Amino acid sequence: MGAAVFAFYLFALSTITGGLFTVLSRNPVHSVLWLILSFLSSAGLFILLGAEFVAMLMIIVYVGAVAVLFLFVVMMLDVDFASLKAEMAKYLPLGLLIVIVLLMELAMGLAVWVPSDGAKMVLGAPIPSDTHNTAALGLLIYDQYFLLFQLAGLILLVAMIGAIVLIQMNPYLLKMLNLVRVFEC
Repeated sequence: MGAAVFAFYLFALSTITGGLFTVLSRNPVHSVLWLILSFLSSAGLFILLGAEFVAMLMIIVYVGAVAVLFLFVVMMLDVDFASLKAEMAKYLPLGLLIVIVLLMELAMGLAVWVPSDGAKMVLGAPIPSDTHNTAALGLLIYDQYFLLFQLAGLILLVAMIGAIVLIQMNPYLLKMLNLVRVFEC
């Protein structure tokens, strides 16, 4: 077994273990830490695939921002998890039914899936072999899909403005925001 195969199995096992313990962990702080492990292992899998840019994006965005935000929110909020778990037992049959339906849909979709005739042509290298994958991604985003990239940025800007407007309209959310500012000082 080569080093790349060993690294793949190590990262894959670590990703699955981290995801499993994220869901099964009783302590929410431990759950977020398992989530961070899962994100880092997924980044390792992306590096093995040769997608260094996606791996760094995953580490910076998910581990650096989202998981740390989850960790701070979980530690800041004093949530009574015993009452939440008692409520969860009431909805367990409905949740299991939804899981069964989703798994059946996934199985049916995978059972009838066949690759298209042009799939082999698309899998070929669309970029010159002397171009690095990060440079090729930049050329693709800023050349062929420039308008779509700008439209995605515009949609994110509208969503951010909408969130600010909603906070300003709801006095309770504004009061909570002011409390957070008081504690920051």
